[in-house]
Amino acid sequence: MNLAKPAALLIAATALVAGSTAAATAADPAGTRVTSLQQTADQVLAGHPKLLKVTADQVRYDGLTVTAAPKGRAATKDLACGYGHLCMVVKGTKFDFYKCQTWTLSNWTGDGPYTNNQTPGTVARFYNRDGSVRWTSTAYDAGTATWDPIWSLRPC
Repeated sequence: MNLAKPAALLIAATALVAGSTAAATAADPAGTRVTSLQQTADQVLAGHPKLLKVTADQVRYDGLTVTAAPKGRAATKDLACGYGHLCMVVKGTKFDFYKCQTWTLSNWTGDGPYTNNQTPGTVARFYNRDGSVRWTSTAYDAGTATWDPIWSLRPC
């Protein structure tokens, strides 16, 4: 089963939620965020039951955790990345990949930090629109990357 399309839908949905949750009221910011995130997740979940969990700032998918950065806090300062994971921050949202598969991406632009904390020697590949390799990262590696135009990635 090809999970690239469901992952792309989730990533796109998460990006939309991140934008929509910014308008949450001060009286109930967490409740508003959960409702909005849950509604978007329900749309993705309807056709893709591998969505595992939704909280106010996090969506868990089979092989990927997406975490919205807290308002007013730079996500680049907190790029903890568990052993065996490939993590990056794109537009203030942290992506934590831990499953070896090809992930199709959308709307990844700008610069952001990354940490390849997989087993030593594991190569993460980042691809152009035409499927050619744009750049690679061999674990352990960390730095700043330009995300545009990254159209897909394979953590391992």
